[in-house]
Amino acid sequence: MNLLAPIALIGRNTMGILAAIGRIAIFFVQTLSHIVRPPFYFKEFGHALLTIGYFSLPVVGLTTFFTGGALALQIYAGGARFNAESVVPSIVAIGMARELGPVLGGLMVAARVASSIAAEIGTMKVTEQIDALVTLSTHPMKYLTVPRVLAATIAVPFLIAVGDSIGIMGGYIVGVSRLDFNAAVYLHNTIGFLESWDVVSGLIKGAVFGFIVALMGCYYGMNSERGAQGVGHATKSAVVAASILILASNYLLTELFFSA
Repeated sequence: MNLLAPIALIGRNTMGILAAIGRIAIFFVQTLSHIVRPPFYFKEFGHALLTIGYFSLPVVGLTTFFTGGALALQIYAGGARFNAESVVPSIVAIGMARELGPVLGGLMVAARVASSIAAEIGTMKVTEQIDALVTLSTHPMKYLTVPRVLAATIAVPFLIAVGDSIGIMGGYIVGVSRLDFNAAVYLHNTIGFLESWDVVSGLIKGAVFGFIVALMGCYYGMNSERGAQGVGHATKSAVVAASILILASNYLLTELFFSA
């Protein structure tokens, strides 16, 4: 009997994971179904757009700026071993546009937005404000989930675009001031090697990451347990789930876009 205990534990954990995936999938389908059906709460959408997009710009900008600078230093140090220091501008631009900009921006938004959404909606559930919405004939998903998911899906690509530009600027500043690159040559190599698909693929990733962040925040907020501890657990779970799904979807999208 004791020999079967580890197997039973693995089975219970596996069933729990599969059940959680199923609940998230159902929540995902319900969200999509409510997006295409009226009514639509424009005031909530505008507020979410401002909160998720504009107020997330400082943290995304600072993250990408220092990442671009550090990336330039690392590529220069590695390229110097092969006398290939000239590749710094092009690799910084491509790396920021394709991978680092979208992923780091998505993770920063997940840390800031997913936790905020989960805590806000979880608190509303604990204080029975969601029950009050139902009493007032207002569907909670339409009022709370749909505006936030749409706002994040629209706002995050713009954050990624700004973050890419700031990250490339960070690499430019480090390249010119610390690595003795010629400013005109650095800009020429950046523009010459960066293709439109590099930028577009990153923006598509940003839209997917934004959708994931808001969806996880709303899901765990809606399913928060009662009490302060339940809200805290929901907040933590939302950030962890959003971060893992961002990294997993980033790999899948990279495989889809650049596998050839």
